[in-house]
Amino acid sequence: MRAITTLSVVVLASAGIGHAVVASLDAGIARVDAFKDMKNRPRAGHGMNVLLVGTDGRDKISEQERRAFHLGGQPCHCTDTMMIVHISEDRERATVVSLPRDSYADAPAHVDQNSGHRHGPHPIKLNAAYAEGGPQLTIRTVENMTHVKIDHYLEVDFTSFMRTVDVLGGVRVCTPTPLKDSYTGLDLAPGIHTLKGGQALQYVRARHLDGASDLGRMKRQQRFLAALIEKATTSGVLLNPIRFRDVTRAVLGSVRADAGFGTDELLDLGRAMRSFSPSSSEFTTVPIGQLNFQVKGIGSTLKWDPAGADKLFRSVRDDQPLTADRPHRTSTTTPVEADPRRIRVLVANGTATMGLAKRVDSALAATGFATTHQPVTAPAHVPRTMISYDPRWDRSARSLAAALPGSELRAAPGQGPLMKVTVGADFKAVRTVRFEDPGRPEQSVVRGDEVVCSGDV
Repeated sequence: MRAITTLSVVVLASAGIGHAVVASLDAGIARVDAFKDMKNRPRAGHGMNVLLVGTDGRDKISEQERRAFHLGGQPCHCTDTMMIVHISEDRERATVVSLPRDSYADAPAHVDQNSGHRHGPHPIKLNAAYAEGGPQLTIRTVENMTHVKIDHYLEVDFTSFMRTVDVLGGVRVCTPTPLKDSYTGLDLAPGIHTLKGGQALQYVRARHLDGASDLGRMKRQQRFLAALIEKATTSGVLLNPIRFRDVTRAVLGSVRADAGFGTDELLDLGRAMRSFSPSSSEFTTVPIGQLNFQVKGIGSTLKWDPAGADKLFRSVRDDQPLTADRPHRTSTTTPVEADPRRIRVLVANGTATMGLAKRVDSALAATGFATTHQPVTAPAHVPRTMISYDPRWDRSARSLAAALPGSELRAAPGQGPLMKVTVGADFKAVRTVRFEDPGRPEQSVVRGDEVVCSGDV
C-alpha cells in the first residue's frame, strides 16, 4: 500500500518538468542491487513491469504519530503489501495487480540474509520472502509464481506514504457505509472524506472492517491509488515545478529502488504518460482458489486459483488490457461485500407518501436484493431511513446500507437474517450495487475512473 506513493513518482514525472528536477529525484533515491546474479528468469514480455512493495518500516514515525494513528508495535521487517504495476508498451495504460501478503508461495533456494544459512526450496507466505532474502528473493519468488519478468523494483514505508499524501493536500475517498477498525483507529462515517497522511494510512492499513480481511483491504488500497492518481493529475501538481519538487522530496524520504530505474527512465516514461488519468488504469487482485489453505509450520495461507492466475498473468505478459471485453461501469455502481441475492429485505413506509414502500421494494429487487414484495406501513413516520438488522448479519446490513445512502443502521439482536428497512422522509433513491467476489477475477477487475468518488455516495 505504501507502494502507492512510489507509483505517484511515475505519474508525476508525466509533467516533463525537465532533466534537472528529475535528476535531483534520481540522486535522492536509495539504491538496492535487486537483480544481482539472477538466473533462469522468465522471458521478457511487452511493456514494463514494476514490483512495488510496501514495508512496515516505521523508524521515522514520531511518537505523536504512533499514538494518533495506532502505529505502535514491532515491525516484522517483511512486505506489508505487494503489487505488480504493468505499464503498457504504448504507455497509455497501467495495470495494477495486488498480490496478497499471505499467499502460499514456494521460495527458491537462497541464502538467508539474517543467519547466512543456505536454504533449499521451501514453502512460505509471500510476505516472508523479504524477511528471509530481501528484494532479490522477493523478486525471484514473484517471478516463479507469475512467470512475469520484473523490470524494476521500488520499495517504500509508512513515512513516505504519509508525507506524500500530506504534500498533495490530501486524497478524497468515499464510503457508503461506516468504516471503523479498532486496530488501526480508522473511524469514517458514510460520505466523502479528504484524508490527510495519517488518516490515509489508517484507511489503507485497515484489515478488521469486515470478513474480507486482507482481500477487502487490497480493494480499498486500489481505490485509494485511483484517487491518488486523480488528485495528482487534476490538481495541477504535474505542471507546477515547485509543487512537483515538494511532492518528490516527500516521496524520497524512504524510497529504495533498483539501480536501473534512473533519470532517463523516469523522463522517457513521463513524456509518454502526459495524458495519464484514472481511466487509464485498471486494478485487480490475483484470483484465490482456497482462502484457508493450511500449511504445516506456516499456518493459514491463501492459495491462488491456478487457471485464473495463469490467465491473468498471461494477459500481463502479452500486454493485454484486463477490461477490454467488459462493459464500462460507472462509479455510481457501488461494490458490496455480501451477495444481494442472499439478503432478504422487508420494506416499510415510514412517510405519508403513498406507494413509497412499494417503489423502494421494486428498486431494491432490481439491484439484486431478495425483497419480500410485500411492503408494509410503519407504525410511525420517521425522518431518516433506518435499517434494522441482527448483528450476526452485519455484512448483509452494510451491503444493504450501500444501496440506501444516508440510511441509519440499527442493531436488533435476535431479529434473524431478515433485514427491515423503514423508509424515511430523507429517502431520495436506491443506489445500484454489485457484489465483488474476491475469488472471481472477472468481477474483481475495475478501471480507475469506476472507483473514484463521483460526487455523491
